[in-house]
Amino acid sequence: MPENDPASPPSIGGDALDAIVISENDNIAVCLRDIDANIEISIRRGQEMFSLAVVDPIPRGHKVAVRQIAEGDKVLKYGEVIGQASKSIGVGNHVHVHNVVD
Repeated sequence: MPENDPASPPSIGGDALDAIVISENDNIAVCLRDIDANIEISIRRGQEMFSLAVVDPIPRGHKVAVRQIAEGDKVLKYGEVIGQASKSIGVGNHVHVHNVVD
């Protein structure tokens, strides 16, 4: 796809960017495109790029755990608490209403 194609995932230095950690304190990343299960994705946290194996399919705009989140732990996005894990959430799992409560 051409670089200016809106369907193309953003890239940094030629590497496709699949998700972004908004604040250094976040334990989730926001997916920038629909992500299939059982693939490696590229994530940016500040200037750092890292990869992560995704367990579940994750829709664009939804969250993926970048750290283990134990049941009862705070879920952090924008450096702020956006909810609490209603069950343990493993690295690479979809983080959404099925495993997060207010």
